[in-house]
Amino acid sequence: MSERIEEAELRAALVRLRRGSGLPVVFGGLVPDGGRPLRIAELHGAVTPALRGLVVSPGNGLGGKCLALARPCAVTDYPAARHITHEYDLPVSAEGLRSVIAVPVVVRRRVRGVLYGALRDALPLGDRVFDAAMTAARDVEQALAVRDELSRLAGEPEPAHPAGGPGPAWEEVRHAYGELRALAPRLADEELRARLLAVCGRLESAAGAPAPLPGVALTPRETDVLAAVASGATNATAARRLGLRPETVKGYLRSAMRKLGAHTRLEAVVAARRAGALP
Repeated sequence: MSERIEEAELRAALVRLRRGSGLPVVFGGLVPDGGRPLRIAELHGAVTPALRGLVVSPGNGLGGKCLALARPCAVTDYPAARHITHEYDLPVSAEGLRSVIAVPVVVRRRVRGVLYGALRDALPLGDRVFDAAMTAARDVEQALAVRDELSRLAGEPEPAHPAGGPGPAWEEVRHAYGELRALAPRLADEELRARLLAVCGRLESAAGAPAPLPGVALTPRETDVLAAVASGATNATAARRLGLRPETVKGYLRSAMRKLGAHTRLEAVVAARRAGALP
């Protein structure tokens, strides 16, 4: 999976966390493959660079406790907290953080990252903050799980792939295709929209997609939603990209799954590719 795409998912989740919780500072990082420590890579609302690049080891500090236990952890006054260790007091104090919450991103029982939110006052963090943090973490989990599974499926033999077979570069092409499909319906200029859809058609041809199977006739919106799902987007993210309501996205997805004989969103993406509806 492309690290750049993972980072984009993390960045978007933190933006949603800050908006949904009202917290002035949010930050986070992902655990790289190979069991390396988590590194704080994204910050929003910070006034110093003290936390950027900070390496967090399991068990150390609030985030390390969150990593080790794979569950949300919070403190009302970080410098005075007794149930965490204090290896990171210097950067935390430099940023002036007091109340902090850390929520794990867990995929298949493995912690893949941690999202943080913080206040510069020693105040209790209420249900709104907790709910927003959990929702943001679940969005990242779902996106990573989908892309993990698609990467696994991409490793299976499939006909007519470009030279070299599916890989990170080709996954980038598929991701770009999904973004283009999402952008096209939002263009008011009919000529420009048609040209953009023509580019999508060229990408489908470049993918060597088979001719559409008889009886599989997805609507443009169903294809748009599946393309977004194939790029790793959650229903909420797909809704924002397409300018739709999440409930509407779910409806299109259910309709596409029914037509493709799929029981899950992942099966639907694979079936759509085999049917020639997606690159």
